[in-house]
Amino acid sequence: MSADPFAALGLPTRPDLTDDDIRAAWRRIAAATHPDRADGGDPARFAAAAAAYTELRTRYGRGEAYADLTTGNGRRPAPAGPAARRQTAPRGTAPHRESPADRVTAPHRESAHRESAPHREPAARLAARVRRGRPALLALRIAIAAAITVAAFAVAGAQPAAGGLATGALTWLLLTARHDLAPPGPWNRPR
Repeated sequence: MSADPFAALGLPTRPDLTDDDIRAAWRRIAAATHPDRADGGDPARFAAAAAAYTELRTRYGRGEAYADLTTGNGRRPAPAGPAARRQTAPRGTAPHRESPADRVTAPHRESAHRESAPHREPAARLAARVRRGRPALLALRIAIAAAITVAAFAVAGAQPAAGGLATGALTWLLLTARHDLAPPGPWNRPR
């Protein structure tokens, strides 16, 4: 890839380019240089444009590339360590999970995480989300699921159909109850 991903796509070096600007430039160059063209295209230029598009397709990527070019540092060095494995993992693959050895090499990340997000028990977080959400509607959903379960076992007895209806009611409750909870965040701290 060239030292300037903006130039590889034929764009001015500006941080305020939009996703549509980047996408349009990529499509224009890809149509002109694709190796599947009848004339053979330009595989090297196509590869450089593809790499530039990959870097610039997000606002964060454009900001990073712009900062690298305007600070005079040229291209940034390849990252090393667990952060590099997370950033360069191919699409569709599982992200890298830090091992205990990774945590030993970067204790500053753990302490910063502890300071920014205080550790609370899951029950306390759930109680705060219920309290700040819609507790009456949540109670109504729980009552409906319980009534369906009781009615299923009262009518069918200990048959597989009753268990299936109870499982369906529980699944419905789990999938819809989140609408009655407040979104997670720092504003949901217990009082």
